[in-house]
Amino acid sequence: MNLIWLEDFLVLAATGNFTRAADERHMTQPAFSRRIRALEEWLGVVLFDRSSHPATLTETGEWFRTVAQELLARVARVPDEAQAIAANQSATLRFAATHALSFTFLPAWLRSLEALAPIGPIQLVSDVLQQCEALMLQGRVQFLLCHAHDQVPGRLEAAAYPSANVGADTLLPVCAVSAPGRPLHRLDGPERVPLLGYSAESGIGRILRALRGAALEEAGAEPVFTAHLASVLRTMALDGRGVAWLPTSLIQDDLASGRLVEAGEPPWRVALQIRLFRSPAVVSRAAESFWRAVVDASSAQGVPRNR
Repeated sequence: MNLIWLEDFLVLAATGNFTRAADERHMTQPAFSRRIRALEEWLGVVLFDRSSHPATLTETGEWFRTVAQELLARVARVPDEAQAIAANQSATLRFAATHALSFTFLPAWLRSLEALAPIGPIQLVSDVLQQCEALMLQGRVQFLLCHAHDQVPGRLEAAAYPSANVGADTLLPVCAVSAPGRPLHRLDGPERVPLLGYSAESGIGRILRALRGAALEEAGAEPVFTAHLASVLRTMALDGRGVAWLPTSLIQDDLASGRLVEAGEPPWRVALQIRLFRSPAVVSRAAESFWRAVVDASSAQGVPRNR
């Protein structure tokens, strides 16, 4: 069905005369008649009573006149609606963030930035770092928030994506308690340490394996449980299942209440950056404004921008 047929139909419905309607449509009467017939064949109904002069609408034709008017009015609104949607999308910030930071760091950090620049709608995808990196490399998000370490570059550093350090965190080896203030497991103890580890998709796991993997093997750590999420490992650590390296941003309350304690000396800790990567492509005005606010906030706090 061609939308032009609807316009032809409405002109003929108004005039009741094929010749006059054809003139208004700037075409010959036979060609105009063929269009009306094509519309009727597409619908499978007769729209006009051609035995009367002027031609009149059949009962079905009267119904279809309303339908045709509504369809053309709907089509006329499409450009404005499309532009409105595009404008809304351009104001939307598309984020990917690792699970741990989505639950802990992200909300308060965004709130602090609102004092520097208005922040519009946000679309957030929370996932493991491997998937978040893929979304950024595919151009499906404008920003990626994750833990990072200068000695363990990821896929975005390798691709020279601009980034800014927006915070700090620390990985602590923690476990449940055997007595108040005493760890159930110790990394320097005589027994093999049950290790609650991260899967290959985890960004924290990537950093931990690179910086503490050899030391864990030397200490006789024995992997007993593996998961993508720090929040899952936290639950297992609270249950006494082993030692997990968890970001302090996730376990502050557990440490304060004594439910979790460090299972090793300070050298086992890993200092982390919290880093925001941005797309190197041209982004919306809202995204550029947000990025400037991030860079200004980092500079005000004395945190260096990476690129």
